[in-house]
Amino acid sequence: MARTVLEPRADREIFELPLEIRPEHIDENGHVNNVVYVGWLQDAGTTHWNARFDAETRAKWSWVALRHEIDYLRALKPDATAIARTWVGDPHGPRFARFVRIEDGEGRLCAQGVSEWCLVEAATLRPTRIPATMLPTFERR
Repeated sequence: MARTVLEPRADREIFELPLEIRPEHIDENGHVNNVVYVGWLQDAGTTHWNARFDAETRAKWSWVALRHEIDYLRALKPDATAIARTWVGDPHGPRFARFVRIEDGEGRLCAQGVSEWCLVEAATLRPTRIPATMLPTFERR
């Protein structure tokens, strides 16, 4: 089944996170284990959030991942370099879709994923509609 290749939106900031391939990431097949990619999707979103919002905002709000979907396209080997490129979609109440492309050092797409995240009040963990004031932070700079 052919998957549509995720392409960054022109109106969104594309945040980049270099990925470290560690020995414990390599499975018995000699490449990065699929479970590691789930962690990388989460790391990309969390790092983007932490990089763009101040401590006061991060203390008030938190995100909960509701769903991850990943397409594995090309194996990453132990000696590879990799980068995650991430951006968000449109908000839907308290939810955002976050898109991630994982590319090797030559820019080849190795995996891609979509995660659904829900904004919650940090103190209560209750879902909260994404404030309009938060949206410009995710726009292209």
